[in-house]
Amino acid sequence: MSEHTNTTPTDSEEPGVTVRTHTELADALPYLLGFQPDESLVLVAVHGSRGRFGGRVTVGIPTDPADWAVVADAVTDALVTGSTRRHGLPDGIVAFLCREPGPGENGTTVMEYLRPLAQHLRLAAGARDVPVVDALCLSDHRCWSYCCPDPACCPPEGSAQKPPGTSAVAAAAAYAGMTVRGSLRAMQRRLLPPDDGGDPRWGTALDTACCSLLPRLVDEREAAEVAEETLTTTADLITRLHRLPRVKDPKAADACDDRAIGTEEAAAVIVGLQDRETRDRAAEWMEGPLAPPALRLWRALARRCTGAYDEYAAAPLALAGWVAWSSGDRTEARVALALALRADPDYLFALLLHHACDEGLAAESIRRVLRRAGKDRGREAVEVAGTADPAAGGAGAAGTPDVPGRPGGGDGKGTSPSRRRTVPLPSALRRPGSRGGKAVVPRPFGAGDQGAGTVRPGGAGLPPLPVRQRGGRPGTGPGGPRAPYGAGPGRGPSGQLPLRSSRHGRRSSGGRGPKGRG
Repeated sequence: MSEHTNTTPTDSEEPGVTVRTHTELADALPYLLGFQPDESLVLVAVHGSRGRFGGRVTVGIPTDPADWAVVADAVTDALVTGSTRRHGLPDGIVAFLCREPGPGENGTTVMEYLRPLAQHLRLAAGARDVPVVDALCLSDHRCWSYCCPDPACCPPEGSAQKPPGTSAVAAAAAYAGMTVRGSLRAMQRRLLPPDDGGDPRWGTALDTACCSLLPRLVDEREAAEVAEETLTTTADLITRLHRLPRVKDPKAADACDDRAIGTEEAAAVIVGLQDRETRDRAAEWMEGPLAPPALRLWRALARRCTGAYDEYAAAPLALAGWVAWSSGDRTEARVALALALRADPDYLFALLLHHACDEGLAAESIRRVLRRAGKDRGREAVEVAGTADPAAGGAGAAGTPDVPGRPGGGDGKGTSPSRRRTVPLPSALRRPGSRGGKAVVPRPFGAGDQGAGTVRPGGAGLPPLPVRQRGGRPGTGPGGPRAPYGAGPGRGPSGQLPLRSSRHGRRSSGGRGPKGRG
C-alpha cells in the first residue's frame, strides 16, 4: 500500500507522528477525537503536501440508507466550509465509517453495507474539488479501505487492528499526556436517561414540580423567589456531591451521585433551570473546587429528564457542556452540547457555546463575563442595602458579600421593561403537533420587588464548600475566585499530537480520481 507521511499545513518542521499503513491510520482516530467513535461517520481534513490532519466532523450513521446521500453532502460541506475558513481549502479528506456488526453480521458484511455511503462521500467531496484520499471502514477490530485496490496491502477480509494502547500513535499520545475517554456511547450514557426510563418516581416528581413551579415562573411577582429557591437547592446539592467520597469507576460514581440527590429536589431544580436568568446564574459555578461537583450535578439532572420532559434536559446538558469546556475538557463539552441541541435544536445557549467551542475560542473570555456579572449583582445589592430604610427590612444587608445573586441585585433593577419571561412546557402539556411551546408573560420593569428597600441576600446560591478559594476573599460566589483556575481552553488532541496522513502515491481505478469527480 502507499505510505502515509506527515507534515504541517505549511510544511514546517514541527515534530509529529507518521502513519504509514491503514491500520496505523485507524489506530490514530481515537486520539484525534479523544474518544472511540461507534456507529459514527468521521471526516478529517488533510492539509499540506504531505498531509497534516486538520478539522474534523463526527455524526451518527443514519439507519436509513435513503438518507446517506443527504448526510454525506451536509457533513462534507460542513468540513470543507469550516476548514476553508480556518486554514484554507483542504487538500483532501480522510473518511472513517465506524460500525460494529449486529446480530448475524460480521465485519465484512458491515463493510459491504456501508460501501454506498463511502461512495456518496467521494461524490460530495469531488463536487467541492476536494478528493477523498482514503475512506476506511472500521468494524469488528478490523479495517478496510474503500480507496486502495491492492489486495496485498488491503486484503478482502480486512486488516486486523492492533490491541488498544500498543501502536506507535498510542505511545506518542501517552508521552504527550493524552488519554482516550472510551467510546462515544459510553460518554453519552452518562448524560442520557437509562434505556428503561429510570425510576418511575422521576417522572412523577417532574409532573408535581411543573404543576407547582410553572405558574410561579411566569408570574413576575414570584419568579424571583423561584430563582432563589432553585439556586439555593442547587448550592446544597453541589455541596453534598462535593463531600461524597471519590469513586473512580464512572458508572459507580454516577450511581452514587443519583443516590445522593433527592427525587423532589432534582425535579425542582430541573424545572427552575428552564428560566434563562436562573440558568445563567447557575453557569457561574464553572471553575475551581465548584466545577467537578457542578458537572456531576448537571449530568445527574440530565439523566432524570425522561419521557415527556426530554426537552428539559437541554438546560442541564448545556451547563454540563459549559463546565466541561471551562475545565479544559473539550471532548465532553462537545458531546454534552450536541446532546443539548438534540434535545432542543433551538436552544440558543447551547448553540452559542457549541459554535464557540468548535471555533476554538478561549473559555476564559466567557468566564470573565460571568464573573463580572456576579460582581455587578453583588455590588448593586450592597449599594441598595446601604440606602435601604432599616424599618423596611434593609438593615444589616449592607454587609452582603460580593457574590452572585438575583440578576439586578434582587430589587428588579437592570431588568429591561421589554423583557419577556418564557418557560418551555413539557411535551405532555402541549397541543399535538406543536413543539417548543412556551408559557409567556411580559416582565415589567422592577418585576419581583419585595417592597421598598427590601434586599435579598446576594449569596443565597453559594455552596459553603469546605475549601478556601484563591484569588479573592471568602464568599466570592458561584463565579468562583477572582483568579481563574485552569485558565484557557486546554490543549486538545490536535494541539498536543499533530497526527498526519498523506495521500496515496498512486492513482488507480480504485484510488483517488481527478478533482471534481469524487
